[in-house]
Amino acid sequence: MTDINKRPHSSTVVDGDDRAPARSMLRAVGFTDEDFKKPQIAVAGSPSDLTPCNMHLGDLAAHATNGINSAGGKAINFSTITVSDGISMGTKGMRYSLVSRDVIADSIETTVAAEGFDGLVTIGGCDKNMPGCMIAIARLNRPAVFVYGGTILPGFQPKDEKDQCHPMDIVSVFEAVGKHAKGELTDEELKEVEKYAIPGPGSCGGMYTANTMASAIEALGMSLPGSSAQAAVSESKRKDCELAGAAVLNLLEKDIKPRDIMTRKAFENAISTCLALGGSTNLILHLLAIAHSADVELSIDDFKEIGERIPLLADVKPFGKYSMNHLIRIGGIRPMMKMLLDRGLLHGDCLTVTGESVAESLADVKPYGAFPDEQDIIYPWDQPIKKSTHLRILRGNLAPGGAVGKITGKEGEYFKGTAKVYEGEEAALLGILRGDVVSGDVVVIRNEGPVGGPGMREMLSPTSAVAGRGLIKEVALITDGRFSGGSHGFDVGHITPEAAKGGPIGIVKSGDKIEIDAVKNTISLLIDDAEYEARMAAFKPTGPGETRGVLGKYAALVATASEGAVTDKNL
Repeated sequence: MTDINKRPHSSTVVDGDDRAPARSMLRAVGFTDEDFKKPQIAVAGSPSDLTPCNMHLGDLAAHATNGINSAGGKAINFSTITVSDGISMGTKGMRYSLVSRDVIADSIETTVAAEGFDGLVTIGGCDKNMPGCMIAIARLNRPAVFVYGGTILPGFQPKDEKDQCHPMDIVSVFEAVGKHAKGELTDEELKEVEKYAIPGPGSCGGMYTANTMASAIEALGMSLPGSSAQAAVSESKRKDCELAGAAVLNLLEKDIKPRDIMTRKAFENAISTCLALGGSTNLILHLLAIAHSADVELSIDDFKEIGERIPLLADVKPFGKYSMNHLIRIGGIRPMMKMLLDRGLLHGDCLTVTGESVAESLADVKPYGAFPDEQDIIYPWDQPIKKSTHLRILRGNLAPGGAVGKITGKEGEYFKGTAKVYEGEEAALLGILRGDVVSGDVVVIRNEGPVGGPGMREMLSPTSAVAGRGLIKEVALITDGRFSGGSHGFDVGHITPEAAKGGPIGIVKSGDKIEIDAVKNTISLLIDDAEYEARMAAFKPTGPGETRGVLGKYAALVATASEGAVTDKNL
């Protein structure tokens, strides 16, 4: 692979007498004369002992490097950042979580473009790694493959280890906090959950945001078959990394670029697959941002339209019974994709990073075992958990720009209750844990949006506290922030416009009545029009939560949640 056309970017960096200084620098990091003739392929990872999601990614990067070098390329490794949602959740530090998505994208774009890499493999573990990597891939439009770091194994308390019963994950710990506050768990019992819930490397085990985005990226065609459904510590994941390295060289040979793969139809495939799987609300936020970077038109209304024909089939956490590891055992997401394809609900002509079409890639995929005798994770098409999407796009006088509800039907599809207003997450969590929130309340958490936070924090602590106190079917939560993939209940986030930008969530008063209808897809503040207009006229928004540093820059640039909270929309 010495043809200059296989080195469209690196050739400008290392070829010619005038590039001797660049070659000299690269010789110091191990380049030989032969290496300068090879395509340079970046391996962009985020290894870190900051979080179990990323602690093993250095090892995976080494396997991707081997795959690239064995296929005739020259691999060059660099790292980007990560923020652990599970650690920062419930603190002011969580404001940086969504911001990290853009820092990751910017850093990968900057390094790859500056150094003249011809292609790249990106490896992500924690939630924002994945969309951050994909935003950069879309911007750069150089041959690329995304590798998911893999899912974590379940945790077990010692008394449950032998029988493998009562598996735990990070959400178990958050919900244990609520049970402890209610008096259902002792101090020692809470500590036991804390000690054993998370046993080692990998991303959170349910169909939370990490597994949702890994599934979306595979369905989008940007990772290799099966990459989304592999344990973090497994031979299959190590092989996935090696094959990804080789696949980038194949893409380079065939001149297939990410935007050839990430078409409008491909985004529809990703949406359809993840709605059937029971994916996180963050799917909407992140796919909107990736599509924006790929110059693909996509809106929140597309999720609504597609969702009306996609049933919820997967009985997965947080609202269901099973984890990603259970789904791995029955074949991962590919039988689900084949099921959708056979019903005309996937576009089979879309390209994938294998060079094959979706239809070609799925041709030999076997269906899931019979329900319920062989498996009861994926329900039959004609016996769904819910007949249409669990991700509801809501509008009304509380969210004229749209909002996103994660409502499976298990918690009902209609809620009318009394507003209990909190200015920020900490106040809401304190109120829930001390018992201020009661059956029939609608907890309103505001000034947590992309600008008001800034950073649009996830509300896993409040939703888990509600679940832990046994109120999950009796209390609704709404916010201009967002919810973790681990949240479940009658939850509505992404309320747009946000309070800090003058949105009507800012005029709600404790004691007001709020109605949420997930069939009509409405969210309404039940006051008369004259009162509504008077409150809006008198309302003085707080504006950005920060005006300096990373958060200040983010607040100044960020678009609305309904636009994917991207930071380059208005440039």
